[in-house]
Amino acid sequence: MISQSKTPILNCNQNVFLIGPMGVGKTTIGKMLAKDLGLQFIDTDQEVERRAGADISWIFDVEGEEGFRTRETNVLDDLTKRSQVLLATGGGSILKPENRRFLYSRGIVVFLDTTVEMQLKRTSKDKKRPLLQNGNPRETLIRLKSERDPVYQELADIKITLGDSGSRKVVNAIIKKLEQEKYVKA
Repeated sequence: MISQSKTPILNCNQNVFLIGPMGVGKTTIGKMLAKDLGLQFIDTDQEVERRAGADISWIFDVEGEEGFRTRETNVLDDLTKRSQVLLATGGGSILKPENRRFLYSRGIVVFLDTTVEMQLKRTSKDKKRPLLQNGNPRETLIRLKSERDPVYQELADIKITLGDSGSRKVVNAIIKKLEQEKYVKA
């Protein structure tokens, strides 16, 4: 395991892309992991909002999910072409084949997985998730998990399952797995 004082080195200017369901902690973990790996952190949802000048809920209301997904694809295409970035992607970013191609061919894809119960706990008070604002959030999360998990699994270079562990433990587990897979040298 890498000590806190020693920064791991990614092989070849690689990028790291975090994928997984909403509420898994991609942004929180991504910020810490980027710092440890010496990468620039970017949250793709925040970048979509910045470029649109509006929040995701507004984009969904005005342009629908398809409008949002088009904006998301443009952002992913741009950001995945950069080097030495760590992207925390939106949960549905893997839906479009071109997005999967961008992620798979331009960096290391890390799938952060968790249970529906943990997602419910983490998203229960969050009003900025358009897909959870209509109907039953549990049913929505179960449906999304069954639809998206096979794509996450196929796309991932590395999979980490999160429980109640703190973010630091998760980041350390990711770095350890990156080392084992020879993506990182200590």
